[in-house]
Amino acid sequence: MPGAVPEVTLRQMAYFVAVAEHGSFAAAAARLFVSPSAIADSVADLEAALGAQLCIRRRAHGVSLTSAGAKAAGDARRLLAQAREFQLSLASSPDELVGPIAVGCYPTLAPTVLPPLLDVFERAHPRVELRVVEASQDLLCREVITGGIDLAFVYETLVAEVPARRRLAELRAHALFAEGHPLAAAPRVSLEQLEEEPLILFDTPPADSHTLSLFSARGLMPRIRHRTGSYEAARTLVGRGLGYGIFIQHRPANMASLDGDPLVAVEIEPAVPPVGIEAITSEQAAQLPRVRALLDFAATIAWAPAD
Repeated sequence: MPGAVPEVTLRQMAYFVAVAEHGSFAAAAARLFVSPSAIADSVADLEAALGAQLCIRRRAHGVSLTSAGAKAAGDARRLLAQAREFQLSLASSPDELVGPIAVGCYPTLAPTVLPPLLDVFERAHPRVELRVVEASQDLLCREVITGGIDLAFVYETLVAEVPARRRLAELRAHALFAEGHPLAAAPRVSLEQLEEEPLILFDTPPADSHTLSLFSARGLMPRIRHRTGSYEAARTLVGRGLGYGIFIQHRPANMASLDGDPLVAVEIEPAVPPVGIEAITSEQAAQLPRVRALLDFAATIAWAPAD
């Protein structure tokens, strides 16, 4: 009836969410430093209070969520987050930002965005705790949608829709050469000129598909010499003169590979379409003052290429 004290507790919800995330009572117990029997009893009490079976126990195979359990896990995550925010609001002044922010970042954006966040932003807001996750775009997108992270910095090419996004900057791809490459001295280079040159492909989504799409849009097929999922390895191979690269990333002030070989960035002509850098968030995270402050700060970062 209205006004009745709910029979569900925050502890029951926290234990159930741990089971949903880790797949078994034993794994959830290890994560929370309690006994498996305490987890099992708590989930059973939650099921009794809700009048629904939330998970199916399979001996030696962990647990799987029922349809009711999947919905309950999502609702429980949101309620637990609201409870944490309620607790934080009582422990801070109105003009002070307090609490954790889980920040995701596509690896090649990390050198540009993470140093200012972990230095300037944290010094300005010492009671905000940043937790950083670097991962592929598809994983970052899923984590934002499920609430595993609060916001992520990605390129605009996404594998799924996200509730909220904010455009921070736009960058155009450029060609990267070793200093002694014949095309390194050119003011601009065309994709037609590059077609027969050996390409060092940065083979990580969405960078790989973006590079290949630039050529296919002009009816061209690049000659791929090496593929690597490492940004720095790709730049190092270019620096050794083994081929050229196509990159979107912010150009560092020190244009050299990890081996110390000088690198030269050359604009592509005709200009290729720009790629947006975006911050994606869940609707719930976007309402938090500390997340909004971080987004405003991120918009001031110098994303554009260095002169």
